[in-house]
This record gives sequence, structure tokens and C-alpha cells, in this order.
Amino acid sequence: MEISTGVGVTVGLMGLTVILLTSLMATLYRKAGPHEALVVYGFRGTRVVKGHGTIIFPMIEACRQLSLELMSFDVAPVQDLYTKQGVAVTVEAVAQIKVKSDPVSIQTASEQFLTKSPDQREGLIRLVMEGHLRGIIGQLTVEEIVKQPEMVADRMRSTCADDMSKMGLEVISYTIKEVRDKNEYIVNMGRPDIARIKRDADVAAAEADRDTAIKRAEATRAAAIAKAQADQERVLAETLSQAKQAEATRDLEIKKAQYVEIVKKQQAQADKAYEIQTNVMQQQVTAEAVKVQQVEREQQIKVQEAEILRREKELIATVLKQAEIERKRIETLANAEKLRLMVEAEGQASATLAKGEAEASIIFKKGEAEAKAMNVKAEAYQEYNQAAVIDKLITSLPDVVAALATPLSKVDKITVVSTGNGDSAGVSKVTADITKMAAQVPALFEALSGMDLSQLLSKVRPIGDSAKKPDVLGT
Repeated sequence: MEISTGVGVTVGLMGLTVILLTSLMATLYRKAGPHEALVVYGFRGTRVVKGHGTIIFPMIEACRQLSLELMSFDVAPVQDLYTKQGVAVTVEAVAQIKVKSDPVSIQTASEQFLTKSPDQREGLIRLVMEGHLRGIIGQLTVEEIVKQPEMVADRMRSTCADDMSKMGLEVISYTIKEVRDKNEYIVNMGRPDIARIKRDADVAAAEADRDTAIKRAEATRAAAIAKAQADQERVLAETLSQAKQAEATRDLEIKKAQYVEIVKKQQAQADKAYEIQTNVMQQQVTAEAVKVQQVEREQQIKVQEAEILRREKELIATVLKQAEIERKRIETLANAEKLRLMVEAEGQASATLAKGEAEASIIFKKGEAEAKAMNVKAEAYQEYNQAAVIDKLITSLPDVVAALATPLSKVDKITVVSTGNGDSAGVSKVTADITKMAAQVPALFEALSGMDLSQLLSKVRPIGDSAKKPDVLGT
């Protein structure tokens, strides 16, 4: 009994151990589905597991899943793309991208995108695709892009293959969804074909109308001929023959006129259609030329604005800064000059003050000396006697007479007109006038001085008189 119990316990423990080991192995064993790959890294290095499973040892190994599913996203650059002709177009396409299935490509893709989200991965791929699309569109015309979208897709796949391969990717498909432009270039591109088809349809309708009219005319003619034949049976054979000849001539002229009219109508229609088409094409060419010139002017304006900004920054960096430095230098020189002038002004003020004091002292001493001289002169005048006064007056008379004769000395020439009245005429008249002028000097002296010259002379003391000198002249 005890033996059987021990065996049961052992079997139970073994079963439990197997269950635990199986559960542990199931936990450590990771499988990769057909749509993904496991990138295992750790102490055994980096390896790729695809389509089967592997054991991941905890703490020493780890793994990440990399999706191998097809990635589909739109390639639609926000900015306009410029064709070989310079026309701005907007191109929308759909790209189908996936990670290659070989281990090297999977490992390369894991290095590029394993830690990035799907949106980040699509953003990087879209940038590469848009760049290649811009380059391809720049090499093609609008007509090639619109009429040969498969050629554009083939170029995109071949151009992007190298860049995609470097990232472990491959381009499954690339399809152009839509091509449009803002200037209606694509819409106008089909108008010549539409006009040509419409013209051909009009020509075909005209030809059908012409054929119908001819058939109707022929039926009418046949009816008329039949009626004429019925009527001609009642007339003579000669009349019938002449009637038939007249009818044949008439029909021939009618047909000629109809054919000429039809030919002229078709020629006029063809000429008018050609002229209309020529005008339409000329208008299109002119419109495109104007658009190209407008784009060029806009680019030139942008270049000029950039150049103005550059020149403005250059002026700010050179002229304004130099002007600021020059202003500070001038202010410093002005302050120094101001201090120098203040010091010089103070020195000049001190020197001027000293000079003024010296000049004032000199003027004072000079005035004092002149005052003393005047006093001495006044004392001398007080000592003058009658003889001295008379001598002063008499010696001054020649100067007075000379002053009176000065105007006569300025006369270069005197013309005398004699009237024959004795002594008062001719040169004697001039001499008499001068003598009268000299005789009037004493009267002039008396009028100026207020003294009688004869009385003054009568009061003069004889020479050698020692009487007391008068204190005042004339007393």
C-alpha cells in the first residue's frame, strides 16, 4: 500500500513537471507568421526568423516583429510640379511598397524602420517617392504625362528601385491617379482634336445631305423622264428625239452647276475651319507665352526682393554700424575739444583780467598826467599878458586867410568876362574881391570872439611894463 502511494506521488510529480516544462517552453517559443518576420537579437547575435518559430531565452535575448505586409499610400506632393515646358501641374499617385522577403533585406529594413511607427515609416518613404516624382515630371511634357501614365509609372519604379533596395524595400506598383493644372492647360490640350472631329462630322453630314439631294434630284428626274416618255409616245419620233437631246443638255448643265456649288461650299467650309483653328491655336500660344512671362516676372520679383533684403542687411551691418562708431568717435572728440576750450577760456579770462587791470592802471596814470598837464597849461594861461594874447591872435590870422584861400587853390582855370566898366572889370575885379575877403578877417574874428579888435589892441601894455598881469582876458 505504501509502495503504490509512493509511485502515485512520483508519477504525479513527474506529470506536473512535464506540464510546467511544457508551459515554460510554450512561453519561450515565439512563432513568425507568413505576413511577418521576427528579428531576434541577444547573445547569439541578430538573426531573422520567417515562417517558423524559435526559442527566445529571457534576459539574454529579445525579439521584435517586422510586418511584411503590403503598404499602400498616396504620393501627392503639396507643391506644384513643373514639367519640361515650365507648366505647373499637380500629380497624385498611389504606391504599393513592401519589405523584401530575403533575410538581408529584412535585416536592412529592421535597421531603418523597426523602432518607427507606420506613419513615420510611410512619411520617410513618401519623401523619397515625391523627390523622384518631381525629377521625372521635370523631364517630361504635359502631353507625355497625360497620354502615357504607364511610362511615368515604369520610370518611377526603375528610378526608386535603388533607393528602396537600400532600405530593404521594393516597389510592387506605382499608379498615376490624377494629373491636373490650375491654368487649364490639360483641358485646352484636347480642344484641337475635338475641333477636328467636329469638323469631320460636319463635313460628313454635308456630304450625306449632298448625296440625299442628288438621289432626290435623280428620282425627280426619273419621274419627269417617265412622264415625258409617256407624253412623247403621242408625238412624233423627231420631236421625241429633240426633246431627249434638250433634256440631256439640261441635266448636264444642272449637274455641272450642282457640282460647282458643292465644291465651293466644301472649300469655303474647309477654309473657314482652318482659319478658326489657326486663330484658336494662336490664342493658345499667346496665352501660354503670357503665362510664362508672368512666371518669369514673379521669379524676378522674388529674386529682387531677396536682393533688397540682402542689401538692407548688408547696409545695416556695414553703414549703420560704421555710422554709430563714427558718431561715438565724434562725440568723444567733441567732449575732449569742449574741455580743451573750457581750459583755454579760463586761462584767457585770467590773462584778460590781468591785462585789463594793467591797461586800467596805465589809463589812470595817463589821465592823471594829462590832468596835471592841463592844470599846468591853465596856470600858464593865467600868466599870459596882453602881448601874448595879441601875438597868439596875430599869428593865427595867416592860417585863417589860408583857409579862406584854400577853395581858390582848387580852381584850375578862371575865365574872366570883361564888361568894360573901368576898374571893376577883368582881372582887377578878382584882385579886389580877394582884398575884400582879407579885409573881412578882423570882422570875422570879432564876430567869432565877441571882442572889438581895436579896443583889445588899445589895452595892450607897452613893452617892458611890469604891471600886474590881469587874471581874466580883457580886464
